[in-house]
Amino acid sequence: MSEPKDHASPIIVDQPIQPLRYATQTRWVDAVMADFDTFMQDHAAAEKKASGMAMSMISHYPDRTKLVEAMSELAVEELSHFREVVRWIHRRGSRLAADQKDAYVVGFRKHIRQGKDIYFLDRLIIAGIIEARGCERFGLVADALEDGALKRFYNGIARSEQRHLSLFDTLAKHYFNSAEVDERTDTLLDVEAEIIANLPICAALH
Repeated sequence: MSEPKDHASPIIVDQPIQPLRYATQTRWVDAVMADFDTFMQDHAAAEKKASGMAMSMISHYPDRTKLVEAMSELAVEELSHFREVVRWIHRRGSRLAADQKDAYVVGFRKHIRQGKDIYFLDRLIIAGIIEARGCERFGLVADALEDGALKRFYNGIARSEQRHLSLFDTLAKHYFNSAEVDERTDTLLDVEAEIIANLPICAALH
């Protein structure tokens, strides 16, 4: 059983999780570039949901000091990203659209195990893997864009996702044994690869 090790030394984020096991296909990049306004609508929704997820973690685990501090910062950062994406949407002459269900996230979260500690562990690992996929895909978008402010914006978003995926792995290994985290991550990376490989190609993050 894990313990709230919040008396330990400060968390240092310096290690990434294991690499993703399914590389996004060029067809996905083509779909995004062909309908970039729709992609930005989905991106805005993803940032808003990510901020809400961080706040949900705080609500569920208020006694875990380091988690609360990390998720407080993350919630603010993700909401800041949401604000920036909305500005880009408006700048491009469009409006924010209603959120759509994310089949990738919904499907992935079905694999969270029940039980106080393993539920917490799976939430951390899955959150990190979702950030890893975001890092990969936002990086592909940045590579496909022409030089300019929008390309710089997406390069910055990709770098943020890289930090976030490392943060979740670091938090998991703060509260749980590293070998246990790595073993479960190995399993969930296979799950994620199957889910993402079977999703339809569209102008959305997932």
